Amino acid sequence: MIDKHTNEREAILISANKYRWDIGENLHDSIIEAIYKDAEIISSKVINRTGDKSKFDIDRFIDKIVTSKWSGFPLMFLILAVVFWLTITGANIPSGMIASVLIDQIHPWLKNAAVDLSIPFFISGVLIDGAYLAMAWVISVMLPPMAIFFPLFTLLEDFGYLPRVAFNMDSLYKKVGAHGKQALTMSMGFGCNAAGVIATRIIDSPRERLIAIITNNFSLCNGRWPTQILIASIFIGSLVPPALGGLFSAGAVVFIAVLGILFSLIISWGLSNSVLKGEASTFSLELPPYRPPRILQTLYTSLIDRTIFVLWRAVVFAVPAGIVIWLVANINIGDASIAEVFINWVDPFALFIGLNGVIILAYIIAIPANEIVIPTILMLTVLTAKISGVGGGSGVMFELENSADVALLLQTGGWTTLTGINLMLFSLLHNPCSTTIYTIYKETGSVRWTLISTLLPVVMGIIVCFFVTQIWRLIA
Repeated sequence: MIDKHTNEREAILISANKYRWDIGENLHDSIIEAIYKDAEIISSKVINRTGDKSKFDIDRFIDKIVTSKWSGFPLMFLILAVVFWLTITGANIPSGMIASVLIDQIHPWLKNAAVDLSIPFFISGVLIDGAYLAMAWVISVMLPPMAIFFPLFTLLEDFGYLPRVAFNMDSLYKKVGAHGKQALTMSMGFGCNAAGVIATRIIDSPRERLIAIITNNFSLCNGRWPTQILIASIFIGSLVPPALGGLFSAGAVVFIAVLGILFSLIISWGLSNSVLKGEASTFSLELPPYRPPRILQTLYTSLIDRTIFVLWRAVVFAVPAGIVIWLVANINIGDASIAEVFINWVDPFALFIGLNGVIILAYIIAIPANEIVIPTILMLTVLTAKISGVGGGSGVMFELENSADVALLLQTGGWTTLTGINLMLFSLLHNPCSTTIYTIYKETGSVRWTLISTLLPVVMGIIVCFFVTQIWRLIA
């Protein structure tokens, strides 16, 4: 009985092993066959055999253009310029409509309601002329550009172009010890620096991600474009004949944007060779196939995940800034307001580096949002120069529709061409807004790196403005 059972078990084992061998052999053959099929498909796409007609591949044709060392960079800057142009020109009308409702209609209604309800001047000033007006300026100036830029940026991402940008820029960033994907986070920073900082999550290396975070502020965010465009049209456009004014103004703004990219490379090199020393990491960049963008998903991602999220943070920080702006313009120390005292105190240093006290104070109290810099500058200029009949009163931010009126007001306040040029440079090289500073802290979890990210651009701005001033005075 034992021998019989043993023989049966041996027969079963032999049969099972034979079955597993057949299955394994078949599976092995299937894998080899699949590999050869994939190799055949790939080779048919990338290899042209002698005598075969070359096959047209639309993806390869586009890649030859967008990743070429001759056409890749010019095309990249052209596409970026078109996105900026669409953002700036497209945002003018909705920004004007929102400002008309929030500032021209609701603000006076709130002021009249405060008078009818006998609300004290101090309370209505703080809440309406300060908090509400700052919030209204941020929404009207910030919302339309972001609602245009972020969808356009996401469309380029969905289409498959942005990985080609990283491919073009990879060697450049690698030379300065940074990561090729920093090109993508830098591009996102042109819409909003806070969003650009969040976008650095795509960089795996902590060292290179930190470099990208610190240098993202050198991308001109949409809050700084209005300042650049207005000042360039007033002070740069006026240096040439009127027919060439617009062209030279646009060229000056583009120059500032390119200068920001150059500074990001220089600082990346400096950081990677000092406090963040290390080798640039290599990464495998897969160039995805070009595909039609997903419009509905793009709109949701851009408007909800990015635009509304960033706008809400900006509004939260802008409200207390508006209160501070009104208070410093209306609380007096002796015969002068706090704003006037500070401006007179800092003026000698500011003039030494080619700026003025009004600009310094405006950038200090407008840290929560760059969008309120110009309205704050105009209000402070009227306040310090004792200009009557312009604006809505002490501490009330305002803008003028005609750039010629703005030019006249600034010149009355002692502005020169040198002041305008240095303001454009300082607008590029100054501390991030409070929304970005908070985002940097949330992403790094470090007070030290948040302070470095905040103060490094300010130091650079002071140094650059000083040298430009000295060179200007030598030439003049």
